[in-house]
Amino acid sequence: MSVLVTGLPRSGTSWTGRMLAAGGDVVYVNEPLNPQHPPGRCPGVLKASVTHRFQYICDDNSANWLPAFRNTIALRYGFRDELRVNRSPYDLARLLRYGTAFTHGRLTGRRALLDDPFAVLSAGWFASRLGCRVIALIRDPVSFVASWQRLGWTVHFRELLTQPLLVRDHPAALGLRPLLDSDDHLAKTAALWRFTRDVLLDTTGIHLVTYESLAADPIDGFRALYTYADLRWSLRAERRVRAACLSGSTRGGAFSWTGLSRTAYRPMDSRRALESPTGLAPDQIARIHTLVEGVQEHGQPGQPITGRRDTDSPG
Repeated sequence: MSVLVTGLPRSGTSWTGRMLAAGGDVVYVNEPLNPQHPPGRCPGVLKASVTHRFQYICDDNSANWLPAFRNTIALRYGFRDELRVNRSPYDLARLLRYGTAFTHGRLTGRRALLDDPFAVLSAGWFASRLGCRVIALIRDPVSFVASWQRLGWTVHFRELLTQPLLVRDHPAALGLRPLLDSDDHLAKTAALWRFTRDVLLDTTGIHLVTYESLAADPIDGFRALYTYADLRWSLRAERRVRAACLSGSTRGGAFSWTGLSRTAYRPMDSRRALESPTGLAPDQIARIHTLVEGVQEHGQPGQPITGRRDTDSPG
């Protein structure tokens, strides 16, 4: 059974995915639905054409997605498909890395772990059609908006509104139209957070957890997620999670910004991360609270927040 870790970008998906890979029982697959190359648009990893940010996949458009993702989660790497499209030295190095990891993982019985924030609106499909254990992260909206503001990111709502099946299944997306050409980046980012949160709360078969609950108590939090994902919580996993989340340094085998598949994760003291200033003015913080119409309470470590959830999940 494969695992999908998702949530909006800057919600802790890379950190969570790396921590779940710390036990050594999965092959980590980085953002196959990212429309940018790299890390996306790599047919060796996923032989399908990604046309939108936050691609919406459901039963009505899954004819091509289903076989493509079945190959991905079965760790069948498409060497020929990759060579036909991507031939730069960097791409060839990625081919070697992923091709080796997929092949070795398949032969040794490992499972695929997809870390993909761009799958967040399709989380239900991954759970129901692919049988994935889906872990979806939701971050405090003020911290989320502040992070996007610091990076200068904006929201492209046309990417959502030009997906008819998404609008059909989640008509609240129509409420985003007034912000299409807006320069109010704070309002747009808050609206994306609210829309995505509501979609996740209405999705069955997935496990919702707040970034803040994991950061406050990473050991108990990740132990609970290992249980949900049916992964072994070993001494190795605990040591690596402890070193990566509680040491605040790169020593002791913690993860760092190295290799060909760099993510937005680096070793930290996750508890101190919660104390970092947002850089937003008090009136901006108050406005975000108003825009999202109430802030979710932080859950217990590794536990789902209030909303619909996988009734078969432990705990």
